[in-house]
Amino acid sequence: MQSTMRKVMRDMRTWVPLVALATTVGAVGMSTTRNAEANAQRTIAGATDTSDTSAAAANAKKLFKASSDFMAAQKAFSFDYDSYLEVVTKENQKVGLASSGTMTVNRPDKIRASRKGGFANVEFVFDGKTATMFGKNAKVYAQVDAPGTIDQLVDVLRTKYRRPIPGADLLMSDVYSQLMPEVADAKDLGSGVIGGVECDHLAFRTKEVDWQIWIAQGSRPYPCRYVITSTQVNGAPQYTTDLRTWKTGAEVASDRFTFNAPADARKLTPADLRDFDELPVIFSIKKTYGGR
Repeated sequence: MQSTMRKVMRDMRTWVPLVALATTVGAVGMSTTRNAEANAQRTIAGATDTSDTSAAAANAKKLFKASSDFMAAQKAFSFDYDSYLEVVTKENQKVGLASSGTMTVNRPDKIRASRKGGFANVEFVFDGKTATMFGKNAKVYAQVDAPGTIDQLVDVLRTKYRRPIPGADLLMSDVYSQLMPEVADAKDLGSGVIGGVECDHLAFRTKEVDWQIWIAQGSRPYPCRYVITSTQVNGAPQYTTDLRTWKTGAEVASDRFTFNAPADARKLTPADLRDFDELPVIFSIKKTYGGR
């Protein structure tokens, strides 16, 4: 399976209209609270001691591996999120699209996600057999057959329908094996605070993409922020997701993960997904990323 990090930015032209339908889910990190003295000993960006740098890289990978293991153990989880997608026009002006939504996951094969922004109000449902995308404003929906697990759904949407969901590998059962093979540089950057929550801040670099994740410290190590930066696109645009109100296990509200189409909704074909989301003309794909 191909890494999300490379695919996300390579396929930006495709997924801009689908931004965050099942929005990027940051991997949950298993970490322990470390005191100020331990934090002070960490190597941050710009460090010159090779041994310290190597230790920081190893620790970042260790923390992320624990993250992957912890996330895989969560059979049910939900959260609210705010996302921000930067777009660079052919005039080299950087602008952004902001939206908010919710996500509920029940492993191995159930997802319900929503996103509401300035130009669209959309919902995504996967019941283990069918994936449905519903545009509430436009009153249209599209469905694709995708029997199997969440892991298999990501592959089907990406390879068969060419509709990659940004960061979708982070929903998978083994996040570490999906993302680490292409990582060329890793850093443990110490502590950061997101929404009042103290987090472990990790940064990773691949040939085409830089990405960062902030993971809550303590007994509930959930992701607080996840950022992808395209270093190969003019202006280095970013995709940022802030995650909050995390719930796991019995805390997660029950959901049948079924879609009942409204009587006045019109069904589209999977081929129509490229025009599914609503964007203003200024954000049209032909004006995005230098006309690529």
